[in-house]
Amino acid sequence: MEETIAGTETAQIPKQRGESLQDIAVRYAEERHWDVFPGTWLEAADGVQRCSCGEPSCALPGAHPAREDWATQATGSATVARRLWAKQPSASILLPTGRTFDAIDVPETSGFLALARMRRMELTLGPVTCTPDRRMQFFVLPGAAVKVPDLVRKLGWPLASLDLNVLGEGTYVAAPPTRFGARGAVQWACRPTPANRWLPDAEELISPLAYACGRDARR
Repeated sequence: MEETIAGTETAQIPKQRGESLQDIAVRYAEERHWDVFPGTWLEAADGVQRCSCGEPSCALPGAHPAREDWATQATGSATVARRLWAKQPSASILLPTGRTFDAIDVPETSGFLALARMRRMELTLGPVTCTPDRRMQFFVLPGAAVKVPDLVRKLGWPLASLDLNVLGEGTYVAAPPTRFGARGAVQWACRPTPANRWLPDAEELISPLAYACGRDARR
């Protein structure tokens, strides 16, 4: 997989093919000013890739925190990030939410429907990831975890009826190209570019997201 962002301005994530996880993590910290921290990694055992946590039935092999105090380990320093991945070059790249961004998490089917509506509405999007477990995560300004429940209610949707979650303080997302075991790698549905350096507020995106999730819920 190759993720190419054109141009030479700051706030760009360049090609990932051929780059080390260390270099990519450093770029997230240096170019996007995102906090990063190393997660677990995949290890080969009897020809099978298993999570470094040692749990045979790990739900997120190679894509979850490696230690309980991960929140204190997360750093926005490129120098510290380089040092962390030097210790374990295969560690996944995880980004804590609730700091420089929150993430609205929806099913992939709802996410692509919402993306189409947002583009027709000419809304400004932030980066969006697509995970191997068929979820999409829309990066928005911090504070979404507090705002979204009330915003959804005002739109007439019971939040409990929607498969829509907000990842805020105390949670994290896996960044491309982190792999979920044999299921595949996290990819960008909307890549980081200079144009989306400034993230949208949750209020700008919640209507098409709630509509798409509501439509899925009625099926």
